[in-house]
Parts: sequence; C-alpha cells; structure tokens
Amino acid sequence: MSRIVRIIAFGLGLLGGVTASQGPEFAQQYRQRLGGAVDELRQVITRFDADAQVSGETRESAIARLRSNTDDFVSRQGTAMQANVERLDRLEAHRKAMLETGSFSRIALMVRDGDTDILEAVSREFEPAVPVTEEGILSAAAGFIAVWGSLLLLSGFLRSLFRRPRQTVRA
Repeated sequence: MSRIVRIIAFGLGLLGGVTASQGPEFAQQYRQRLGGAVDELRQVITRFDADAQVSGETRESAIARLRSNTDDFVSRQGTAMQANVERLDRLEAHRKAMLETGSFSRIALMVRDGDTDILEAVSREFEPAVPVTEEGILSAAAGFIAVWGSLLLLSGFLRSLFRRPRQTVRA
C-alpha cells in the first residue's frame, strides 16, 4: 500500500511541479504583451504629437482643443487621446518596475499591479510551457515538493489513525 501511495504522490508531485512552473511562464507572456502595448501606444501618441506640431499645437493644447469641441465625436477623441497618454504612462512605469524587480517578485507585481486588459488577453491566449529559466525550474521544484510532501505527510497521518495495534504472539 505504501508503495502505491508513494507512486501516486510522485506522479501528483510532478503534476504540481508542472502547474507551479506556469506562474513564471504566464508572467513572461504578460511581459511580452505589456511591451507590445507600450510600443503600440507610443506609436499612436507619437503620430498624434506630430499632427499637433504641424498644426502649431502641443500635445496638451491639442487634447484640450479636441475635448472642448462642441462636436461630441471630436470631443470623445480628445478624451480617448488623454486616456491613451495616461495609460502609456502607467504601462511604462509598470514595465520598468517589472524589468527592475527580481524573478519571483515579477509574478507578485503582475498579480498586484497588472494591467487588467493585458492580463485578460494573456489569459485568453495563454500557451502553457515549462520554462527552463531559474525561476521556472525553482517554481517547478517548489510545486513538486509541496504536492509530493503534502501527500506523503497526509498518507502517513491517515495510516497512523487507522493502524491496527499489533498483537503480540505468545509462544
């Protein structure tokens, strides 16, 4: 019986290791999408700035001009551009923090401060993989040890509860 329990614990430990390694992989895919979002917003705002400059405006004055326009569509474009500028600032600060923080801290930072739209996009298209980075290997090992060890401890505890007292054989 205990051999079967150890085999099952080992198998589930491997599954726990693979599952735990997905945290760093998810964070890596998140960082890629974050970088893409920053690059794209930067291009949009750079084009807007160029158009504003050609018209003799600064970014701020062009946004204010659009937002104060009586045409609802034009006013909404000014509001949208202001939101793009603010989002770019947030995403750039978040990306910088992600690059400067340590391996495992990135996962916590992503969970705590991650951009909701990017997190949802990564979730929809997440492709599981077992990363071979230090972070991925350590996460896999921690997941294996947590599941494997917990199952062995639990099985030992349950065996001790249901163990029949041995009767001594008298000769």
